[in-house]
Amino acid sequence: MLGITRVLASLVVAALPWAAGAAPAKVMAPGGPGGGYDAAARVPLQVMQQAGIFTDGFQVTNKGGAGGTIGLAEFINTSKNDDNAIMSMGAILVGGIILNKSPVSLDQVTPLVRLTDDADVLAVPMDSPIKTVADVIAAMKSNPGALAIGGGSIGGVDQVAAGLIAKSAGVDPRKLNYIPYPSGAELVPLLVSGQLKLALSGLSEFKPYADQKRLRIIAVTSDKRLPGVDAPTLKESGVDVVIGNWRGIVGAPGMSKEGRAMWLDRFQKMHASPQWKQTLEKQGWDDAYLAGDDFAKFLDEEKVRQAQVLKDLGLAK
Repeated sequence: MLGITRVLASLVVAALPWAAGAAPAKVMAPGGPGGGYDAAARVPLQVMQQAGIFTDGFQVTNKGGAGGTIGLAEFINTSKNDDNAIMSMGAILVGGIILNKSPVSLDQVTPLVRLTDDADVLAVPMDSPIKTVADVIAAMKSNPGALAIGGGSIGGVDQVAAGLIAKSAGVDPRKLNYIPYPSGAELVPLLVSGQLKLALSGLSEFKPYADQKRLRIIAVTSDKRLPGVDAPTLKESGVDVVIGNWRGIVGAPGMSKEGRAMWLDRFQKMHASPQWKQTLEKQGWDDAYLAGDDFAKFLDEEKVRQAQVLKDLGLAK
């Protein structure tokens, strides 16, 4: 009887396709603690725990540098065929691979989900004669070098957005006077003083200063207008550009079909949970959920688009 019980128990375990995944998740964040990739790595797993979706715990490894490519390389080299290994990533990593001529690429990992998007905004000093996107384009066409534009790192979302706006207006993006800064907070005093004529950064970084009337937001780079922001989209303004600092999750190289299905199921349940909806609002993130094959297709298109823009900017060959 005991032998039969053991056989039945083994059959039950064998019938559970995701039983092998019942172990702590190993999560790579290709950026420093407290940064965007760190939050993108930790927060979804925390929500899964709160919602009772995945409660086996997780360990996060932070490995920043070179646009996220150092963390990507470690993830690829140490996580092969591991169904419990995932990594946070996003738009900046796509560009970082190109700019750093990385020997590893996203073709080596398993695309799982795009989760969030942080739209960029275009801001000017309160007393600026630039009131609209049309004014920005006119300034670019008149003398692109005289329009001092501040934003984040070289080749990042802010510079790519500026380059796409210039390109749509028939202006050579390489002629833009783009000045990179480590964070949006550093842009504000320069914008307020007039040292910068225009700045691009994430809504979450600029909105508090716009609410204080220290700067003026004239457009957003999202597909739709953003709640609490009295500014049109670029598309509304006649510029067919939509871009944001999206973030998502990829799985280990060689992740099994069962492992991929396991994670897609977890993320689908997380995305539908009230805890995730509350988290999006708390973090100020836009819901940009895209899963499985749809995310893989988006990722392929994003690689091509960013490569072309970086070439147009003179940052890549």
